[in-house]
Amino acid sequence: MTKHVNLRLPDDVHAMAVAAAATDDRSLNSWLIAIVRRAAEPGRTPNRPDGDSATSAPLRGNGHSPRP
Repeated sequence: MTKHVNLRLPDDVHAMAVAAAATDDRSLNSWLIAIVRRAAEPGRTPNRPDGDSATSAPLRGNGHSPRP
């Protein structure tokens, strides 16, 4: 089963992704699947090749959602 995702990329990012996919001899879709799969592997953190844990960004305010 596959799912469809509408991904909007700035023109420059799209051009870089198309070039990277072509260098890897893949379609853009196939290249994006490989990138997402690699980034989503358990124990890995995107943009951190060895799965280093990233320090989470501080929450704004007190960290609680306002109640309506």
